[in-house]
Amino acid sequence: MIWHIITGEYPPQSGGVSAYTRAVAQALAAAGDSVEVWAPPLQQGSDAADAGVRIHRLPDRFGSASLRELSATIDRASARDRVLVQYVPHAFGWRGANLPFSRWLSRPRTAELWVMFHEVSYPFDLRQNLTHNGLAIVNRLMARSISRAATRQFASIAAWQPLLRRITGRDVNVDWLPVPSGIPVTANISASTALRARVGGGRPVVGHFGTYGRTIQRMLAETLAVLLTTSDCAVLLIGRDSEEARRSILARTAVDPARVAATGEVPPDEISVALSAADVLVQPYPDGVSTRRTTVMAGLAHGVAVATTAGWLTEALWHDLQATTLAPCDDAAALARDVVQLLQSSDARRDFGERGRQLYESRFALRHTIRALRSGIPGARPAVA
Repeated sequence: MIWHIITGEYPPQSGGVSAYTRAVAQALAAAGDSVEVWAPPLQQGSDAADAGVRIHRLPDRFGSASLRELSATIDRASARDRVLVQYVPHAFGWRGANLPFSRWLSRPRTAELWVMFHEVSYPFDLRQNLTHNGLAIVNRLMARSISRAATRQFASIAAWQPLLRRITGRDVNVDWLPVPSGIPVTANISASTALRARVGGGRPVVGHFGTYGRTIQRMLAETLAVLLTTSDCAVLLIGRDSEEARRSILARTAVDPARVAATGEVPPDEISVALSAADVLVQPYPDGVSTRRTTVMAGLAHGVAVATTAGWLTEALWHDLQATTLAPCDDAAALARDVVQLLQSSDARRDFGERGRQLYESRFALRHTIRALRSGIPGARPAVA
């Protein structure tokens, strides 16, 4: 069979849905399937050569020329093939309002349409302007059309399931699909030890991994302002735009600049080394930690103790299994206190790290995603464990 994976993000863009899509494509190919990836044109860099994965770069970001090119192949796909859409509304151009793309996806065709909803729509917010709420309406129209046309649909978090049912007006079956870490664990103890010594200089190292969007950067700055004045830790910011975030954070806090370091954008093996160099990861999220947060998944996979936040998207498992500490989203001081308590107890760090690793392996590792995707497909052999 052939998987036609349609995505708005694909490497060399790093992180998030891009890294997730590549990992899924590689694993499906390794399981014996043919994989065709359809993605927007490259802005810079070049495509990697992944065995069994053929990448098609479209002429634009899902405009009319792209839809014609997609139609020429996908409309001829057989009933054994699958069209798998990695859906994030703003990733498909038109500033998140690409109604022609959603109508194209909804057309009848022989191949089954499967959709992975990483996100569904912008939320309504009466504090926002008409443009924001107008986009929320358009997003819901797009999701309604696509969801109603899909043969099978998945969601990255449980909260999207009732939302999709409300949007479609139907009792649709939406399966939760694990979102694994996009950072393979690199067993390079000597490199991690050297980085810890260089960054910490004998101090404990608190890391943060992310892409430093405005809201998370503000939450992180508020937490670090408390943390850096109530403990003797050093901070290591990991990932794309971390250097700019470092400058912004230092501008807000009266702290020795030598105590805050940043990796900048580095390849996955270097991110793995940096994650393993941290004694604790601090990962604030405005809507709370949830199963779609690949940055926290990376920390769990590496067995690093994680301090994070609980919010309206936080699933019960985070409370029940106690694989991370959980502070309220709006309480930077509480999050900082959680980090300090972890720094003060090597036993607590070890226990949280091991519970996190076990949770990741039992629920979120890539093999669970591939098993779910290939289940029930005639002739498909099990994915390699």
